[in-house]
Amino acid sequence: MLQKFVFWTGALDFVVGGATWAGALADPQPGQFVALMTLGMFLMMAAACLMWASKNIQARYPIIFWQGLVRLTAVSAVIYAVPNGLSETWEYALVAFDGTIGLTYVIGSMHVTGLSLLDCLRCRDASA
Repeated sequence: MLQKFVFWTGALDFVVGGATWAGALADPQPGQFVALMTLGMFLMMAAACLMWASKNIQARYPIIFWQGLVRLTAVSAVIYAVPNGLSETWEYALVAFDGTIGLTYVIGSMHVTGLSLLDCLRCRDASA
């Protein structure tokens, strides 16, 4: 079940990356264009890596685990940014979406490998 969850939620990053590119190309803005184009490709790379990692979670869990931390960082940023006027309230939807995915990636990686949080942070070999 975790394998399919990681595969399909990872695949969604292709859509998000493409939408990021589309937004950058539709309305190029100084100071944003390069960052958005790079972010879009990073999201597509994350999609490919997650889909690949989902095929052998035991051996490739660090990709999934660390992507979970990326998503939880986004959640933390939104929780801080919205009340401080640095972001819009609609972004609270990211908390539910990315928070659920991020926690599933982190907890799922630890469960499948039997490794601790510290071991996962250090990318320990799960077969050792």
